[in-house]
Amino acid sequence: MGRGSPPVMPSLAEAPARFEALAAAAHPSNFRQARAQRSYQALIKAATSLFASAGYEAVGTPEIAEKAGVAVGTFYRYFDDKRQVFYEVARHYLAVAYHQTLDGLTAEKFASKQRNETIRATVDILFSHVLAHPKMSRSITELALRDPTVAELRHAFDMACCARIATLFRAICDPALVPDADATAYIVYASAVECGNWIGGLRGTPPVEVERARAALTSLIERTLFSASP
Repeated sequence: MGRGSPPVMPSLAEAPARFEALAAAAHPSNFRQARAQRSYQALIKAATSLFASAGYEAVGTPEIAEKAGVAVGTFYRYFDDKRQVFYEVARHYLAVAYHQTLDGLTAEKFASKQRNETIRATVDILFSHVLAHPKMSRSITELALRDPTVAELRHAFDMACCARIATLFRAICDPALVPDADATAYIVYASAVECGNWIGGLRGTPPVEVERARAALTSLIERTLFSASP
């Protein structure tokens, strides 16, 4: 790289595969006994419930073990500490969010008669996911600032979302209206996530009601992508 050259950005084209690999990298579950598998799953379920209701900081390993119906010592057979079980929970949470939000976004659904409904439905999914688990979303955001493993997972998730959206934009948008699909995908995605963070209370009390924010975001995305379309 020559002096003064901009840093090389990671390829968006590779982002979905990278996120899928991280999301699939679950804690080893090839237990020899069915009882061990049940204990592991019970701990994951308990941790998910507690993190979602109370947030990361308020939950300890004794509470996770108690809710799972196992001894604290059993927790440490499967996880080194609370951060490791949180990573497993975050991995699953983000994988579900990724597929719930993006799998239904196909070019066919953006035909003229359906595109407003498709955009609105996608915004609804985004908002409902954040509103259903605001403390989980907050915990992932906060822990990503100080935990490299969580930060890598969150960054991979964001990159994969941008990549999928950019691919969609290239398929459905007039290149004259959206000449840079990657940059447009990033701006649309960042706007949607930040709006979701406000709605979910991660930035304090939102300045407008949920329904107004939902309608405005839907309109903004549609006008950005299709304002020159008939």
